[in-house]
Amino acid sequence: MKSTPTQYGSIAVTIHWLSAIAILTMLGSGFRAASMTDSAAKQAILMVHVPLGVLILLLTLFRLFWWWRVDQKPAPVSGDPAWQTFSAKAIHVLFYVVILGMAASGIGIMALSGAGSILFGANADPLPDFSQFLPRGPHGLGARLMLALFALHAGATLYHHFIKRDGLIWRMWFGSRNKGA
Repeated sequence: MKSTPTQYGSIAVTIHWLSAIAILTMLGSGFRAASMTDSAAKQAILMVHVPLGVLILLLTLFRLFWWWRVDQKPAPVSGDPAWQTFSAKAIHVLFYVVILGMAASGIGIMALSGAGSILFGANADPLPDFSQFLPRGPHGLGARLMLALFALHAGATLYHHFIKRDGLIWRMWFGSRNKGA
């Protein structure tokens, strides 16, 4: 369940992949909802988007707690240049900052707009124009930053897997398929 110096444990791996799937779903649903004008269709998408946002926040808080109190991350890959090690750490920290910022701005949008009661049945009004609420700007910026971070993270993973062939990708998978990281 816990990580070793060369491999992430099953708890960390599960959180990672659940978070990745949820974040990609959130990005797709968020961009889709932002481009819609049909309030009923937008509401249907947001009824998935909002609970997924809460799930991502809870997974992220649990992950931070897990690293802080229970588990330790594997050691950085030896042999990588210092700038790559720094970049990897910076991207991971930025992931947490953006996720927490997205959660805060999403909660702010729901609270200020009253959309929570519309989405979950207590109010039959049409959805408000979210662009009228201050947290909407940072929420959209955060989504774009998340896409950029995802591209950098996936790109680095693919670089390690296909160019360096160092087996790094297996550190974040179940079992001990670690092939040299």
